[in-house]
Amino acid sequence: QVQLVESGGGLAQAGGSLRLSCAASGRTFSSYAMAWFRQAPGKEREFVAVIMWSDDITYYVGSVKGRFIISRDNAKNTVYLQMNSLKPEDTAVYYCAAGIPATASRLQVAGYDYWGQGTRVTVSS
Repeated sequence: QVQLVESGGGLAQAGGSLRLSCAASGRTFSSYAMAWFRQAPGKEREFVAVIMWSDDITYYVGSVKGRFIISRDNAKNTVYLQMNSLKPEDTAVYYCAAGIPATASRLQVAGYDYWGQGTRVTVSS
């Protein structure tokens, strides 16, 4: 089992920044791909970013490329999401996820076995 706890959400103005953290406990953190998803009101949960377990390769959804940065610190069992140039459309509950997804599912909810409780991000215009 892996337990994930997110923190760092809150209120930001458009153009501002926030950094989300996800602390993991349980099994070996470095063995998992770590991802961030988000869910806006009335919408499905969508992929935001992932960092792979073996080579730290990262993938981002197009709408956050160049603005968000995902990173991991295996010594601290923590994954981060640095969010810059925030937009009102980034408003959502952000979820941390861990898993060993197949290539075809690394950007999908179904690719991940463990989820945090979510942290809310609100961006005002």
